[in-house]
Amino acid sequence: MSTNPSACEPMLVSMKTACALTSLSRTMLNRYRAEGRFPAAVQLGDKRMAFVRQEVNQWIADRIAARAANDNTKRQVAA
Repeated sequence: MSTNPSACEPMLVSMKTACALTSLSRTMLNRYRAEGRFPAAVQLGDKRMAFVRQEVNQWIADRIAARAANDNTKRQVAA
């Protein structure tokens, strides 16, 4: 029996890990959450929360895609 979660099973990551994955500070990540610009946390207890890793990864992928779209727009304007 394998102990590795399959790719389709949700995996939770801590605030510390979410900060490391995104290179955002805890303060900025909380600000983005409050503004609805970052995935909502999953409440695990009174003082413990986590994020769905796939949602964090998708948020990162969306930022990368937005960068590529902005780069293409800038190139078209400059041409």
